[in-house]
Amino acid sequence: MDDPLEMARPGPLDVAAVRAQFPALADPVAYFDGPGGSQVPTVVGRAVADTLTAGISNRGVITVAERRADDVVTGARQAIADLCGGSAGGVVFGRSMTQLTYDFARTLARGWTTGDEVVVTRLDHDGNIRPWIAAAERAGATVRWADFDRDSAELPVSAITDLLSERTRLVAITAASNLLGTRPDIAAVAAAAHEVGALAYVDAVHLAPHSPIDLGDLGADVLVCSPYKFFGPHLGALVAAPALLETLRPDKLLPSSDTVPERFELGTLPYELLAGVNAAVDFIARLAPGDGERRSRVLASMAAVEEHEGQLFARLVQGLARVDGVTLYGRAECRTPTALFAVRGRSPRQVHEALAARKINAPGGSFYAVEAARWLGLGDAGAVRAGLAPYSNDDDVDRLLDAVTDLGA
Repeated sequence: MDDPLEMARPGPLDVAAVRAQFPALADPVAYFDGPGGSQVPTVVGRAVADTLTAGISNRGVITVAERRADDVVTGARQAIADLCGGSAGGVVFGRSMTQLTYDFARTLARGWTTGDEVVVTRLDHDGNIRPWIAAAERAGATVRWADFDRDSAELPVSAITDLLSERTRLVAITAASNLLGTRPDIAAVAAAAHEVGALAYVDAVHLAPHSPIDLGDLGADVLVCSPYKFFGPHLGALVAAPALLETLRPDKLLPSSDTVPERFELGTLPYELLAGVNAAVDFIARLAPGDGERRSRVLASMAAVEEHEGQLFARLVQGLARVDGVTLYGRAECRTPTALFAVRGRSPRQVHEALAARKINAPGGSFYAVEAARWLGLGDAGAVRAGLAPYSNDDDVDRLLDAVTDLGA
């Protein structure tokens, strides 16, 4: 059988046409804050508004309004499955990735006991660290830390495998660092975790906007992402094999559904936001020319995005490296288009404010990757992060480089 990722050949990304779909880009602002949340295209906003104002009820099969709500939910599940290469029956929605991870950690930890072990990494967003630490503490399990290389920001597979034992129950790892962009070898880590009988819980929040994803190829048992990072509304999604979800018994209300994946979702789902998720994935599928099923079109579009962002990122990093007084952090061989830097004599906040005055949005901070920032010696203040998106262009990059050059002078 053909590998869908191998078949996803990058087509041309018409950046001008992409930009025309985003009302926010009508203002002369260069947005480098996509890692914190992308801008939203018109079609997504319209899908949210249309669903919010349509006749809609709680999910059901009798009235038109009930069926409309049900269609929205099933459509959104399929959209995330098409984006991530999973099964629609294994897609769970929640308020955020952090909320979903806390819920999942509490559920999993019921099967842990004293002497069990959980592996976390210093590269991760705190949303994939603190929930596991809290769950381990309640169960009496031990938390083991995997460190990344401070110079390159690489997280070698050995940093994980050296910590594994027959008592390891779970490895929590990022697919791409929210702070540095580093992309660890998730497939190798997951395979090693499975060899000792552990689960691999993968945070793909920062990877999903930049690269094709396939749950099976990654080997992840559970993968989480955030639609608002890839043109959608603010909520989180979790993807796992339905068979795995069937083995877990989360806390739930007595009358609420006990079927998978509904048993993991608390209360009525935000139908309007789920409509936005479906529209966002449809939008992604149309970024590059192509035919076929949505999954194949998503893969082709994301391959085109990866190529466009890669070329633009090289321009950005090379430009920053030439600016006197700028320090760049991390040089991982495989990473998302995310640059973390400091300007001599200026705090991250001061750089953020100076860039904002020139209508360039590149914030400073640790961006909830507080362990990574501390490990780099940056403290909780962190550094300045400039992330690219499919709508980023040469003019955006040149404006940032000019502004940073002036700051470093």
